[in-house]
Amino acid sequence: MPLTSAQSRKDSARARLLLLVLGVLWGLNWPAVKVSLSGISPWTLRSIGLGAAACTLFVLAFARGRSLRIGRRDRPHIVMTGLLNIALFNILLTFAQLGAATSRVAIITYSMPLWATLFARIALGEKLDRVRSMGLAFGASGLAVLIAPLIGGGLLNLPHGILYALAAALAWAAGTVYMKWARINAEPLAIAAWQLLIGALVALTGLLWFEGWPHLDPGTLPVPVICALAYHVFFGMAAAYILWFEIIARLPAGIAALGTLLVPVVGVSSAVLLLGERPSAPDLLGFALIFGAAVCVLLPAGALCLRKA
Repeated sequence: MPLTSAQSRKDSARARLLLLVLGVLWGLNWPAVKVSLSGISPWTLRSIGLGAAACTLFVLAFARGRSLRIGRRDRPHIVMTGLLNIALFNILLTFAQLGAATSRVAIITYSMPLWATLFARIALGEKLDRVRSMGLAFGASGLAVLIAPLIGGGLLNLPHGILYALAAALAWAAGTVYMKWARINAEPLAIAAWQLLIGALVALTGLLWFEGWPHLDPGTLPVPVICALAYHVFFGMAAAYILWFEIIARLPAGIAALGTLLVPVVGVSSAVLLLGERPSAPDLLGFALIFGAAVCVLLPAGALCLRKA
């Protein structure tokens, strides 16, 4: 028994360390995508990145002997969640980075948990406790602080990058709530692999429709673009997804979700250090409010309540 307990603590400690590594990998992926877009089209970038991630998870599933089977009842749900959580989310974020600063896009995107909480209240009837209500208030305040300086001509006249970032956050939240409603009965690794494949196929379809077959010659790309693309494919997508499934196999989902809050911190910091961006005072205040809101929403119910003596 002590051996089992010691091994469990060791696995948990290792998973927490991997969670820190994952936060850095996904955080640095934000500037990597921005640099990649200076030499590669959005459709090409997402086709390569999502395709690499899908292949990685399928290989991982085969190597571990995991079932990739999706029941007939769940196949339409896999398609819908793949469209929302992977295809729309990633494609919209790519176009968002073309139209706005990476740091601002990262801040707005991480309003995702707030929208998911609100959608779950409306669609699933989930109750809001005091902490989550406070989180929604923080999140709304943070978005207002970020958007207010840009809203001169009305909501529809916001910069396209901001609108794409908001749409991406809404798509992810809708997909998350849909998954909870659908209760897909399959291995998590299989669900993610098929979702990523759907996302890659949507990106490839967009590429062929809007641009035709790509003629990507690495020899003509600047070195920074090649390095950023390599990072995005091998670390930001493939390696990160392998780590993610190692983590969720060893840690409770709530702790894993809280750990991902490191991603926007690294994303904003790396945009400042690597891209030379200088977030304004409203950006920083909005970031603080949205980050605090996400913590409130992702904390386990009752986590902030004082225990009675």
